[in-house]
Amino acid sequence: MVKEVTRHIKHRVERELWARAAGRCQFNGHNKILYKSSLTQESVNLAQNAHIYSFSENGPRGWGPFVLKPDCLNDISNLMLMCYDCHKKIDQDKEGSRYSAELLIGWKNEHEQRVKIVTGITPDKKSHVVLYGANIGSEKSPIDYHSCIEAMFSNWYPAKEKPEIISMVSELKDRTKQYWQAESENLFKSFERKIAPLIEHGECKHFSVFALAPQPLLIKLGALLTDKISVESYQLHREPKGWHWQDYEDDFDYIIHKPDSFEGPAALIISLSDNVSKDRITRVLGENASIWEVTIVNPNNDFMQAKQQLSLFRKRMRSLIVDIKREHGEAAPLHIFPVMPVSCAIELGRIRMPKVDMPWLIYDHDIATQEFIKTLEIQGDLHER
Repeated sequence: MVKEVTRHIKHRVERELWARAAGRCQFNGHNKILYKSSLTQESVNLAQNAHIYSFSENGPRGWGPFVLKPDCLNDISNLMLMCYDCHKKIDQDKEGSRYSAELLIGWKNEHEQRVKIVTGITPDKKSHVVLYGANIGSEKSPIDYHSCIEAMFSNWYPAKEKPEIISMVSELKDRTKQYWQAESENLFKSFERKIAPLIEHGECKHFSVFALAPQPLLIKLGALLTDKISVESYQLHREPKGWHWQDYEDDFDYIIHKPDSFEGPAALIISLSDNVSKDRITRVLGENASIWEVTIVNPNNDFMQAKQQLSLFRKRMRSLIVDIKREHGEAAPLHIFPVMPVSCAIELGRIRMPKVDMPWLIYDHDIATQEFIKTLEIQGDLHER
């Protein structure tokens, strides 16, 4: 005798369904939280127990393999956690052609596997997400928080529900002194207000940095972070689009060019994203400038693909800064002309030794004049201002 089919779902099954779904809608791509209101944030149950194979034999997807055991329709394998709208959507597909049982089973398995993997990250992999954007020429610098989280996973997960945003909303252009003054001051104040307390008093000491800003400001951000704390700087890639690190080329390396003479002003060109002609430097510092250069075989915007390349950049730059200081003395200023990826700019600032390194005068390319202009000066310990 076939047992009478009822809609009653055992509490044990319902608890397991909630746990497997992590309290989110399992309709593909929705992922809505179902235990609180998105408007008021008050606790409320927004979930419905949706049947994959229909509860009714004449429903959109029929009974399928449960035709001989309809009393098992309420088993965990045949249930998905959904919001009202998504549940309604799949059941309005009367023929079950658009939302077939096979499709729903695939969605359920993918969602539950993702939950299993994400919650499997160990607690010591927490990281504060830091977002920093500033106007670059006429372009704004929006950063999508969710794409950042995707890039962190599965090595790290956010220490908080919301990121630490240290950007300033500004209409100033990066060709004006007012822009560099305002942005530099805002960066320092925002860092001291939001990031410094986390470094000093927070339980989590790791930071994941996602930034899109002019390179002088990124260098200053790196100098504020220093290399004394654990930081992972991410790079936005054009192809494929996103912040995920890619594969590493084993034969990759940086090329260092030293000047013939060390008598003139010390200049450092970092020509990684594009070539920089030396006459652009001598027009700023004079013909006797002692020009050092870090470059690669084919400078381009998309070369920075792997974490190993960034690690190698730090290693090469630490050694180079020591060489420059040895030849020019620690009191002489180092004029830096950066044309490089954002992750390199941040890491250049982080390797700076505030107590012993030369003062850094950082330049930026002015689109209007097509010349380098001096923007920021970094010297001493920025936190002791």
